[in-house]
Amino acid sequence: MSLFEDTYLTIETPCEGGFKDKGSKFIAYAYPFGEEAALKEIIAELRALHPKARHHCWAYRLTPDRSVFRLNDDGEPSGTAGRPILNTLLSYDVTNILVVVVRYFGGTLLGVPGLINAYKTATQEALGAGKIVTKTVNDVYRITFDYLQMNDVMRLVKEENLPILKQEFDNNCSMDVEVRKLLVNQVIQKLDNLDGVHYAYLHTL
Repeated sequence: MSLFEDTYLTIETPCEGGFKDKGSKFIAYAYPFGEEAALKEIIAELRALHPKARHHCWAYRLTPDRSVFRLNDDGEPSGTAGRPILNTLLSYDVTNILVVVVRYFGGTLLGVPGLINAYKTATQEALGAGKIVTKTVNDVYRITFDYLQMNDVMRLVKEENLPILKQEFDNNCSMDVEVRKLLVNQVIQKLDNLDGVHYAYLHTL
């Protein structure tokens, strides 16, 4: 990811698609996916939803620079399920996404090319059914300030169009805001110009 590239593509909401071949049914579920911790729960839900399915194969990509990925063939021949799912995510250039393909076996073996095609096509169908959106890479900052500083801080937040994630207003106030990576220097400069206002970087979304 270049220094100035602070956008990435992902899906807006969960979506699904399907594919059938020689009696086998492949149902692909795509999810916006932010952290690996959510994987177990999603797989467990799909296993409960499809208890008679033979395989639950998956792949995901994480992080805006698309550097984190994992895949699982769940008992299918190596390279015939997770890899085609992942390759489809690569070709759509999407990240922060998980696709699980549930397979019902139809009694006829599809062979390696057949399986690769089925998992790829089901994934394409799911992505085609969803809405792919461009998101920006944002840093989260906590701004702390006196109650008297409230108007100045709120004006800046409004001017810069910063989404507020959390706020607490008391004698000492704090606010967690998202700042697009490309605009961080500009926003920090403005914060530095406000007396009695402090800020701290928390994490990147």
